[in-house]
Amino acid sequence: MPAALTNFATHFFVLGDPLIYGADASIIIVSIAILFVLTYYKKWGWLWREWLTTVDHKKIGIMYLIAALLMFFRGGVDAILMRTQLVWPGMHFLQSEHYNQIFTTHGTIMILFMAMPFIFAMFNIAVPLQIGARDVAFPYLNAISFWMFFFGAMLLNISFVIGGSPDAGWVSYPPLAGPEYSLGPGENFYLLALQISGIGSMGTGINFFVTILKMRAPGMTMMRVPLFTWSALAASILIILAFPALTAALALLLFDRLAGAHFFTMLAGGNPMMYVNLFWVWGHPEVYIVVLPAFGVFSEVVATFSRKRTFGYASMVASMMAIVVLSYLVWVHHFFTMGAGPGVNSFFALASMIIGIPTGVKVFNWLFTMYRGRIRMTAPMLWTVGFIPNFAIGGATGVMLAVAPADYQYHNSYFLIAHFHQVLIGGVVYGMIAGMYYWWPKMFGHMLDERWARHAFWWFNIGFYVCFVPQYLLGFMGMTRRIYVYPANMGWNTLNLVSTVGAYMMGLGFIFLVVDVVYSVFRGQRDKTGDPWDGRTLEWSLPSPAPHYNFARIPVVTSRDAWWIMKEARRKDTTDVSTTPGVDSVSVTKSKQNAPQTLAQAGKLKPIHMPKDSGRPFILSLCFFLFGWGLVFEWYWLAIIGLLGVLTTLVLRSFETDTSYHIPVEEIEKTEAAYGRA
Repeated sequence: MPAALTNFATHFFVLGDPLIYGADASIIIVSIAILFVLTYYKKWGWLWREWLTTVDHKKIGIMYLIAALLMFFRGGVDAILMRTQLVWPGMHFLQSEHYNQIFTTHGTIMILFMAMPFIFAMFNIAVPLQIGARDVAFPYLNAISFWMFFFGAMLLNISFVIGGSPDAGWVSYPPLAGPEYSLGPGENFYLLALQISGIGSMGTGINFFVTILKMRAPGMTMMRVPLFTWSALAASILIILAFPALTAALALLLFDRLAGAHFFTMLAGGNPMMYVNLFWVWGHPEVYIVVLPAFGVFSEVVATFSRKRTFGYASMVASMMAIVVLSYLVWVHHFFTMGAGPGVNSFFALASMIIGIPTGVKVFNWLFTMYRGRIRMTAPMLWTVGFIPNFAIGGATGVMLAVAPADYQYHNSYFLIAHFHQVLIGGVVYGMIAGMYYWWPKMFGHMLDERWARHAFWWFNIGFYVCFVPQYLLGFMGMTRRIYVYPANMGWNTLNLVSTVGAYMMGLGFIFLVVDVVYSVFRGQRDKTGDPWDGRTLEWSLPSPAPHYNFARIPVVTSRDAWWIMKEARRKDTTDVSTTPGVDSVSVTKSKQNAPQTLAQAGKLKPIHMPKDSGRPFILSLCFFLFGWGLVFEWYWLAIIGLLGVLTTLVLRSFETDTSYHIPVEEIEKTEAAYGRA
């Protein structure tokens, strides 16, 4: 083989690791299988028309959900590999460089490419339906946001077989992540993948911020908005304010790496602490960006499955907005040990403890909602109840870490690892899985199987404690995080073995969840009512799955829990809901007494204005991918081609005028009749 070709192959592909070769073979086999199925069943046209070009928020939500589950699998495999490496002292299951890459990609993927798409999936699936809207405010931007996220995720994920993954930790602090210590394209993959997907995240934040403020149904005042939608609004505000800081930090580090700048090079006048501050100004609000929507899911689930109004609605809203503010006053607690001084450390320690108060308010409100409720312990409720002790422990250990002097002991130990997994898995993962089970019938028209759901929950939940409780003890015993091997005489052996067993149990729980999804596709109970849980908010007033225009008639909202009020009035054959159990605190106004008992009584149908599907968001994002790919390997000709593609797509869009259409009344009547709602 010519030397030039050999050098290229050595630089371009990851060689010498049997696990990577196995991954190469798996990717090739799966790719060939997908291409074969699409070609054999002639599904290319269907794929383009129905999914790649769609601007329907419900389909975009489903694509986000699929991506989140795939990333959950990828990040979970990374975790299993790490725990296998640490199961016993002196293990060499992984090469040290590969281990560094795995803990870097595990953290990056789980935070940015699993948790973020999971919450965006729930936003897209539930928010427009909950507020009585036919779509989001900017459907075209919504499609761009998804494809930017998708191609950003692709860019990071291919790095472990092409070029090499980043290995400077998910925070990528300079100078470790700088060109001097992080050789090869791995760090470039990290920086560009996060930049590209970050554009999509920012677009989603703006989109849902405007959607919630401007597109609510008539009568839906802010204090009648469902709590999940409130949580989406709070997370959107955080996204809009926090992501620019991350964008700036990543862009400056990219200049350092590609252009020889020295923003973070101390000996050349730069300051690496500036990167640390910029990163965590985004990084700690990011925790609440992903966990606030989980709080919203729990609020919906607890009310529905307790058959009660949410206790303390106003305080729930106030606590979420308090967290939005307080989340910007805590970032320094991530580096108490870096010499900021006692005054600064005390301020951020106090702020970090105070944020536990609004969080605690919500936990007590959920418990009071359940008190004397007629609780149904179905899958969404199981994950919700399972979350409460998890989060209580995570909150308590968080307060321990917020004590600045004590943090000098805990910092960078396995205690910290246990804490943030307790919070992020116990909060975000439990919340998003609860939301997935809750809104699954609304997405696909059938239920997930309860038997498999219980297997998934119990294996995952028990495994969660088996995995992370030993890690608190390991932290107390001095085991540091990111450790590759450890000697046998440290007393850590048994606890590491137990922790690894727990990780495998969690992996088994995830497999049961996937089995549940596959089983239910073929054997799942059909949802013929559109309201299988006897829900309270407007999405349950629609058939399952909802028609692409959502509401044939925009509903008129007269109170909180609008759909529950309508149902109770219909059950009692009266518009007076003041005697309805569970809603006796609602004051009955004249407008409410005149409100329609069902959505079908709200007047004549009219043509519905909807956006047209478009392939440009996909092509635009693909061009961004080429641009990023070119910069990763410093192939500037390819980066220029990608950038020209981006500009051309934007110019063509600016001259496009035929971007929407009207659904005629006849088609709406036909669709409604098919749902039995004529």
